[in-house]
Amino acid sequence: MIEDSEGRADALFHALSDRTRRDILRRVLAGEHSVTTLAAKYDMSFAAVQKHVAVLERAGLLTKRRNGREQLASGDVEAVRSVATMLDELEAVWRGRVARIDALLTQGD
Repeated sequence: MIEDSEGRADALFHALSDRTRRDILRRVLAGEHSVTTLAAKYDMSFAAVQKHVAVLERAGLLTKRRNGREQLASGDVEAVRSVATMLDELEAVWRGRVARIDALLTQGD
């Protein structure tokens, strides 16, 4: 997992920028799935799905554990909440900027 906040944000948003990864994340947030089961849901190779899972894992959005020969993936709800928090913070910044612009425009009247 990435340690510094900017690197973590980059990793999270990169991971979420892909439709397949967002779908995989939705599935593993709903319940634990083997990577093999996940791969069967997509029209791509097992290796391609493994790569998507690895991107999500590096971003900290999911974790994997071994159960015999299978790798089981689970979503990390707290990591998803951290994305929501980041977006809320960005929204607050932009709302503040818009409010200042509105105030400047009102002063000009």
